Amino acid sequence: MVAGVVLALSAAVCMGTATVLQALGARRAAAAEGARGRGRTVAAALRGWPFLAGAGLDTLGFAAQVVALRQVPLFLVEAAVAASLAVTAVVGTVVLGIRPRRAEWAAVIVVCLGLATLAVSAGHDGSGDGDMSMRSGLLLTSALVVALGWMAGGRLRRGRPVVLGAASGVSFGLTAIGVRLIPDASIPTVFTNPAAYAVVVAGLGGYLLLVQALQSGSVTAATAAMVICETVWPGLFGVLWLGDTTRHGYGALALVGFVCCVAGAVGLARFGEAEEATRAAGERGGAAAGAAEKTDSGESGESGR
Repeated sequence: MVAGVVLALSAAVCMGTATVLQALGARRAAAAEGARGRGRTVAAALRGWPFLAGAGLDTLGFAAQVVALRQVPLFLVEAAVAASLAVTAVVGTVVLGIRPRRAEWAAVIVVCLGLATLAVSAGHDGSGDGDMSMRSGLLLTSALVVALGWMAGGRLRRGRPVVLGAASGVSFGLTAIGVRLIPDASIPTVFTNPAAYAVVVAGLGGYLLLVQALQSGSVTAATAAMVICETVWPGLFGVLWLGDTTRHGYGALALVGFVCCVAGAVGLARFGEAEEATRAAGERGGAAAGAAEKTDSGESGESGR
């Protein structure tokens, strides 16, 4: 149990730091490529060192998450991954220059307290691993979520970071459930399990959706939407269909901890969006001032001639 919690927390640290590095790489690619097409911008982001370093950390985090899913309930692992939002906020202050306010720091504390509460109240992971119809349905759902998310990303203009972040979160949640639906990971058996292919489709598709989300606006808002969707429904799925439980008499405490994790994430999404809006307004103001200076200089030059 303790080892599973430690692994889940390690996954949160790796993934939270990776998100910031991926955001740095995505923004650099967007600035360099301009309006040359989404596919070209995504390809440029994937080639940059920040994104590659983030991908490496994400790989380590995912490995820790997979092992943790074998030892503790799904809702605890996913709530621990939600703590990566707090890591993103802290690391983002250094790498991306985001300035958290008091409310954001309070939200980080709430997430951490919620996670601690869940760690105390969690019981054992369930023994359910689904049947063939559930695994096949998971693969179909994974493909649909990725396809619909990609289509929405190409058409939306307002709320794009949240929608894409949510789509990537649903995909990552499907990935976690897929891991639980693979009872036997031996080489001959895993290739005949649709859940294994669902892990690949949802995992890679979630990364591509996350790249788009990070290019579209607020890093914290996109990450919050991702973490919320990655946490809430997979946790319920584990309880209702896979047999995950809390410690006897700790059900209400586990619910409180889970709500704290989600509420803290929502708080970070709200104030992260405000921070980005303020910065964008400042950039627009600076651009307008620069344009005015160029206009004034041009007029002076014309009058001189």
